[in-house]
Amino acid sequence: MDKQTQNGKAAVLGLQHLLAMYAGAVAVPLLIGTGLGFNETQMTYLISIDIFMCGIATLLQLTVTKFFGIGLPVVLGCAIQAVAPLILIGSKSGVGAIYGSIIASGIFVVLVAGFFSKIKKLFPSLVTGTVITVIGLTLIPVAITKMGGGDVTAQNFGDPNQLILAFVTILLIVGVQVFAKGFLRSISVLVGLVGGTLLACLMGLVDFAAIGHAPVFHIPQPFYFGKPTFDVWSILLMIIISIVSMVESTGVYFALGDITGKKITEDDLKRGYRAEGLAVILGGIFNTFPYTGFSQNVGLVQLSGIKTKKPIYFSAIFLIILGLFPKIGAIAQIIPEPVLGGGMLVMFGMVAVQGMKMLSKVDFNNDKNLLIIAVSISFGLGFNLMPQLFSQLPETVQMFTGNGIVMSSLTAIILNLVFNGLKDDEKVVID
Repeated sequence: MDKQTQNGKAAVLGLQHLLAMYAGAVAVPLLIGTGLGFNETQMTYLISIDIFMCGIATLLQLTVTKFFGIGLPVVLGCAIQAVAPLILIGSKSGVGAIYGSIIASGIFVVLVAGFFSKIKKLFPSLVTGTVITVIGLTLIPVAITKMGGGDVTAQNFGDPNQLILAFVTILLIVGVQVFAKGFLRSISVLVGLVGGTLLACLMGLVDFAAIGHAPVFHIPQPFYFGKPTFDVWSILLMIIISIVSMVESTGVYFALGDITGKKITEDDLKRGYRAEGLAVILGGIFNTFPYTGFSQNVGLVQLSGIKTKKPIYFSAIFLIILGLFPKIGAIAQIIPEPVLGGGMLVMFGMVAVQGMKMLSKVDFNNDKNLLIIAVSISFGLGFNLMPQLFSQLPETVQMFTGNGIVMSSLTAIILNLVFNGLKDDEKVVID
């Protein structure tokens, strides 16, 4: 096989990786942008720069240097667990605080990368499984709201046409998962979004104005949304989310190491964490969001049987090219809210299930473990649903207490330390 043919096949595989992660990649800017009330122009930039920076972040991980890059076939995308905290920060302290906290958390990740192997003991499967479960469960109401049209106060919220779009999208995703095989099955969410949007077109419910208004080409601009501001509580909140993302990425790294037959050393992890931190810093500068290893692409590596980095290099290059053309980014904006809600419902549900899967390794015969999970999930869901419980406390305290993900994380960490100490993971889970 000549080199040109090899490159052609690698490019096709790279395109597959792009398609597998695209829906998840654009979900974060769509959710945060709509949550903060961004206008059409701002949304177009946000989606385009997100796609562009996904490519840059992926390249940082692929390219191994003395200090950065894990060198595995890993694709980086925006961390879904950052959605709720960033909307909270933006609503409370402004957009500048969002990007100031992202930059600061990226610096934190770079600085702690060297000794995170010790910090990792705070995050056995008991803790990470609980946190990831809560992340999924707390995001599901966002998806439900979108299924009804996005605005619960609107007169047409829950209109039958919107419900049809939402449930057809869900049925398409489930159908592809059940009946399709190979690569098509791995992009079931994207199939659902495209199918739901095509149905919406036939129903006359798609507005193409955003594509027409978007420029053909743009150059990424540092601090597009203004100068960052550095609010202490916002930074602490994002540092907590960054630690959770690092734990999630660790799972991705070890999974890919197992698939590719590469033993992941402490030095590999350090370079991987530093590359992730650098990507987060760049994300803050260019006004996008924190990055983490995308688990959906791990399955695609296993499915394709291609364990080299070359396809991922092509995927990163494709992402960078797409991010330079805002009209492509604007395409994501034509997806109707109910269609997006249907896709989000499945994705967020899968996040929760992934957390439950991690918890399945925990020894449930140990009543202490049951108590840790019960209290942490209850705090996470309960405080997220009723943040008014703490309305008499200072606003800075409310920023934490009103965020179920943070409260769940802190509760699980503290209770695990109290009951289990700094035991190795295998000592708090089933042997």
